[in-house]
Formats: sequence, structure tokens, C-alpha cells
Amino acid sequence: MADPGTPVPGLRERKKQRTRRLLSETAVRLFLERGYDAVSVAEVAAAAEVSKPTLFRYFPSKEDLVLHRFADHQDEAARVVTARAEGESPLAALRRNFLDGLERRDPVTGLCDDPAVIAYQRLLYGTPSLVARLAGWQERSERVLADALGGPAVRARLAAGQIAAVQRILAEENVRRIADGESADAVAPDAKEAAELAFRQLAKGIGL
Repeated sequence: MADPGTPVPGLRERKKQRTRRLLSETAVRLFLERGYDAVSVAEVAAAAEVSKPTLFRYFPSKEDLVLHRFADHQDEAARVVTARAEGESPLAALRRNFLDGLERRDPVTGLCDDPAVIAYQRLLYGTPSLVARLAGWQERSERVLADALGGPAVRARLAAGQIAAVQRILAEENVRRIADGESADAVAPDAKEAAELAFRQLAKGIGL
């Protein structure tokens, strides 16, 4: 059920969302079938039955077609901090959210062994231009998180950077183990233990 406080998108926005999803899904399918560098933006547009200019109105770059799957997560840490319960610290809210993600096998935590997710991760992390673009997305997420944390700017930026790095490293370790053939269920106990350790270390180091 939708949050009553969340605005319901209008028809025009829903159509835009469907078009974005169609373009992204078409692109990822073609990239997985033929390789990222072997597929042009024009071919993606043709397969999705839109013009190339239309595609660029939705996605400024070829890389963005792939990273659209991260769109909902880009500012997630900042949203978690902003929406935390009264009396809950920012770090406690982020810890809770990450552990909940592990429990749900959320792909963003790396703890997901769905074959389609594994194939997408291979595409993403095996393509230098996508890795570079992802780094830009992560940098923006850190800036937005720093704003949500508040306080002195340098302190907030340092805290946001440390939090982002910890979550990235935890996810990368889960991705690595699953890519090596382990199941998500087999990795889960170690993933949870590592997350608890990481957030304890953060609590000692940044005091949030």
C-alpha cells in the first residue's frame, strides 16, 4: 500500500516512468546479449520503437540507460536519515536499513543470487565506462547524505564518505562471493556479521 503522504504521480508522469523503464530494460537486454560496446544508442532506440532524440530526452548518456536500475537507490541513504524515527540516530537508521536490505536480498546490498541480477552486475562492473559513471552517482549520493546529516560541512562530508564507503565495500564483498559460486543463503550469515561489525566501527569513529 502506498504511503498516504506520498504524492501519486499523474498520468503524464506515469507514462514517462513506463517509457524510461522500457528504454532501460531494452538497453540492458541488448547489452547482455551482444555486449555493451557492440550496441549503439540508435539500436536501442530502434528496438524500443522510439526515435534517438526521444531516447536522449530520457537518458542523457548511454551509461544512464544501465544505471537507471539504481535510480531508486541513488538518494536512499539521505531519505533514510531524513525519515528516521524520533530518537533514532542517523547511523542506527542506516544500519537498520542495510540489515533489512540483506534480509530482503536487495540487489543493492550485493546479497542476491538471482541469475538476472548476477548477469547485470557482470555487465556493470565489467564495463569501465559504467564503473566510472557509477562513481559519479555515488559521489552525488554522498553529497546528498551529507546535507541530510547536517552540522559542520566538513564533518558531514567526512561522515557521509565513510558511510558510503562502508556500504559499498560490504556490497562488493557479497557480490564477489556470489559471483564465485556461493549462494545468497550461504553468504548471508557472514554478510550480516560483517555489516554489524562495520556499523560498530562507524559508530566509534564518527559518533553519529
